[in-house]
Amino acid sequence: MVASIEHIESTIATFGAATEANLQTPGRVGHTIHITPETADEVMITGDLHGHRRNFNTIRKIANLDQHPRRHLILQEVCHGGPTYPQNGGCMSHIMLEDVTKLKTQFPEQVHFILGNHELAELTDYPIQKNKQMLNLMFRLGLQQMYGPATEKVRESYLPFLRSCPLAVRLPGKLFVSHSVPEDVDSRKFDKTLFTREIDPLEYYERTGIFQLVWGRDYREENARAFAELVDAKVLINGHEPCPEGFSTPNQWQIILDCCGDKACYVILPTSTEPTQAEIVEQIKKLT
Repeated sequence: MVASIEHIESTIATFGAATEANLQTPGRVGHTIHITPETADEVMITGDLHGHRRNFNTIRKIANLDQHPRRHLILQEVCHGGPTYPQNGGCMSHIMLEDVTKLKTQFPEQVHFILGNHELAELTDYPIQKNKQMLNLMFRLGLQQMYGPATEKVRESYLPFLRSCPLAVRLPGKLFVSHSVPEDVDSRKFDKTLFTREIDPLEYYERTGIFQLVWGRDYREENARAFAELVDAKVLINGHEPCPEGFSTPNQWQIILDCCGDKACYVILPTSTEPTQAEIVEQIKKLT
């Protein structure tokens, strides 16, 4: 059954409100959110979800934002994955993206959804294939199942929201959270002004800075160190890479969190300390 007109209008309105909330987030400089002890006591950092409903619900329960007004929550990568519609096999992860916007509008100063490669792919129609399926097509089929003739109108409301998502969150103690790290930063230049300046909409469609940031899979020590030095960080916290144990430390600079499996992990860090990579790892917990 296609969604009602009221639901369609509500969804479009929520994306608009969430876009404005992204742009007006306190501590936002360019496309980076700066969290300080003045704005938060602690930050819950999570990894890729890819439509994993149970893990998303568990994250919301643990975060308990209404009871912890000085706790912030960082989310990433919800598109592509999870359950499908029995009628046409379409991907239902669009509902989770919609739930993210609801959460952002409910807690505009506490929720930060950073841009991931799968959201960038939806923004730019960049094709992603996995297990012999075109994920963008499956996502579109899911939208069509829910919204019918209003699919394009609803999808158009997604795009400004995705463009408004921050590329990174900076925490006290020189902790830098982004979806991934560009490749070969140790041997070629990367435009770090992406994090602090206004971005031309065309840049989302180019295979340069933003694309390199969210798609990078270069976990060499030299690369991680070069990027950390470039953004003035001592620990990089990322998603993007599947982790069978829920997290990994590919080098002494990076921590990767993954929330789309049974061993999903998260970490809650106080803003009053400056933890090392090892100290952060000690605080990582399983979702279930």
